[in-house]
Amino acid sequence: MDKHMSLDEVIAGLQAKYPEQLEVVEDSLQPAVRVKSDILLKVMQELKEEYGLDFLADLTAVDLGDEGFRAINHVMSWKPYRMLRVEVDVPKNRPRVPSLTDLWAAANVQEREAFDMFGIIYEGHPKLTRILLSDNFEGYPLRKDFKITSRRK
Repeated sequence: MDKHMSLDEVIAGLQAKYPEQLEVVEDSLQPAVRVKSDILLKVMQELKEEYGLDFLADLTAVDLGDEGFRAINHVMSWKPYRMLRVEVDVPKNRPRVPSLTDLWAAANVQEREAFDMFGIIYEGHPKLTRILLSDNFEGYPLRKDFKITSRRK
């Protein structure tokens, strides 16, 4: 594949290959696709190796309330500069998504942070432990249902 394709061409190629498992996020200010969890690793590997989007710029999540979570990954290339957001819906009752640590070492810390804040399990992560909060902290502070309790006695 041509690593200098436009993002529109990259997205069109992915849509053709995964018509039932990938959709374009239409209401976005930046190019974005939403993929099913079971093809995330394949798509991310293709973006890195075939399309030249080889820099993991960001990995995070958002709590959508009753709808669950959305895992969000930004991948980019420097020359030519391009950035694509890749989203995955994650069910609230089984918050699991594949780890990207085998593709990008930088995913290690970012997945631990999302685990710590949201409780999302990154399957295949080499050491998914808390990174910001103490091991005995209860709950996940960036979840919408997290209740803040007073520390004062």
